Amino acid sequence: MGKNKVKGKHLRGIGFPSDVAKSLATHLLTRHFKYVPLEEKLNVLQNVLSNPESYLEDSIFHPLAHSICGTPKLKTDYEVFALQDNGLLNIYGREHIAHNAIQQMENAMKLPIAAKGALMPDAHHGYGLPIGGVLAAKNAVIPFGVGLDIGCRMALSIFDAPVDLLKHKAYELQKALKFYTHFGNDGALEKQASHAITDDPRFQATGLLKHLHAKARYQLGSSGTGNHFVEFGSVTLNADNILELPPGNYLGLLSHSGSRGFGASIADTYTRIAMNKCRLPKQLQAMAWLNLDSEEGQEYWLSMNLAGDYAKACHDVIHKQLADTMGFECLHKVENHHNFAWKEQHDGEEYVVHRKGATPAAKGETGIIPGSMCSRGFIVSGLGNNAALHSASHGAGRRWSRQEAREKITKSLMTKQLTEKRIHLIGGSVEEAAQAYKDIEQIMNSQQDLVKIEGSFLPAIVRMNKP
Repeated sequence: MGKNKVKGKHLRGIGFPSDVAKSLATHLLTRHFKYVPLEEKLNVLQNVLSNPESYLEDSIFHPLAHSICGTPKLKTDYEVFALQDNGLLNIYGREHIAHNAIQQMENAMKLPIAAKGALMPDAHHGYGLPIGGVLAAKNAVIPFGVGLDIGCRMALSIFDAPVDLLKHKAYELQKALKFYTHFGNDGALEKQASHAITDDPRFQATGLLKHLHAKARYQLGSSGTGNHFVEFGSVTLNADNILELPPGNYLGLLSHSGSRGFGASIADTYTRIAMNKCRLPKQLQAMAWLNLDSEEGQEYWLSMNLAGDYAKACHDVIHKQLADTMGFECLHKVENHHNFAWKEQHDGEEYVVHRKGATPAAKGETGIIPGSMCSRGFIVSGLGNNAALHSASHGAGRRWSRQEAREKITKSLMTKQLTEKRIHLIGGSVEEAAQAYKDIEQIMNSQQDLVKIEGSFLPAIVRMNKP
């Protein structure tokens, strides 16, 4: 496998135009051409690079083609920005965070637009901002400070149904998960879903949104790859919980996914526009921003919010179809974004707060922080910690990269642990095995000043993508 891996030097050798394109190329090859010889991979990439227009509608390479085609360079001269020590950075659970993630966040804090920042205990190195990075910017939005999967979110339905149905109705629950969910970079549900979001007039606001409308409609209600999941499990609520439900055990449905290829295309397009507007040192090129007073900034802001609403709609479809087919009544739903930007007031100033892999945690705001497929997650309410920019972790955080997980974890080891925990997995891979993640209990201990635990969710039947 190592001999077939495409590396940065290979992409530079065939003339890839940007780090964004390189990142997309590597991701697509890993997902779709894992065992293809290196020479064939490079030939495919060379074809896309030479004639990207032919791949704009390709089922696999359309994000890369759009990245290469990009948009025409702006006629105005760009401005070169210098870095400076700027703003305040607070780090939570430093002992759980690798040095490269901290360094990445420290670099982001040197942006001229950076005002304040925070790093969550589940943080790890990412592209642009680290996963778990929170950045407050002055009147500007950073497309890759939000990320490719705009509006990636958690959604938990708490049902008026006994927990023992997880055992007595296990087959029916598994069957429903298989039929009413779809995972992967392409494809959709077997039966096309409907939701008011597809008639949203914002889809007509820009040429890009018009172009993406059909695919967004087609993929409605489906989920992506990686750590995205839909799972049935048991909910335990504490006494005097903020949800105002009686304490005890409930059957629950938890989902994790975002805005699919729709959001990724928006992120890629506007990152390229931002890179044409301002030039930054190499280590921060992906952090190029758009001023919110500019036409491009307004377009991205509208597109980002539409992608967030689309991500929510996908969760709505999943939860409604599964609840309806099983005859469950939802008592309460808890949900939150963790790849998004918000206009917020902090210390009397308005900022654009980017949370890339971080949960909003304003005073009394509810959210879900999952663990792994073999460990419990937590229903939380925010404590409104100003130093953390009203934020908390979005999960346990990766202990090992996906490559390291493939090297260190065998399928038999993962299966053994799932059996011991009595968890049924549909799909999934060793990349998402519990061992690849940090200890969620330690992560929660590191953010006691950020959130209050209101209850927990323990997975029982887990549905994920099968690579």
